[in-house]
Amino acid sequence: MRREELYLADIVEAADAIELSLRGVDHAAFIADRDKRDSILMKLIVIGEAAARVPKPLRKRHPQVPWDDVITFRNISVHVYFGIDWEHVWVAATQNAPKLRGLVADILAQEFPGTLPFP
Repeated sequence: MRREELYLADIVEAADAIELSLRGVDHAAFIADRDKRDSILMKLIVIGEAAARVPKPLRKRHPQVPWDDVITFRNISVHVYFGIDWEHVWVAATQNAPKLRGLVADILAQEFPGTLPFP
């Protein structure tokens, strides 16, 4: 079984990739660019999959993270792909992912010091 801190690191890395991919991209450009939308959605799915694999005891120790919401977003994205609401994806990418990244990075720093080579 994979170590739990690696799933947390996956979340941080995917959120960082989203932030990097959206630099200089406004809402209209995001909506107009299918490849950008698909790329961002895939990173959000990775975040949800990693969150689902974080062991429940760790999730329970950190109720400040909206684990269930993250996992539900992933499940809806994967199973209702043709009904994706790109406005929800935009909000998840630009507002939720950065907040989640901060929360998860704090968990890593607290419980697994030295896991991330970046803040």
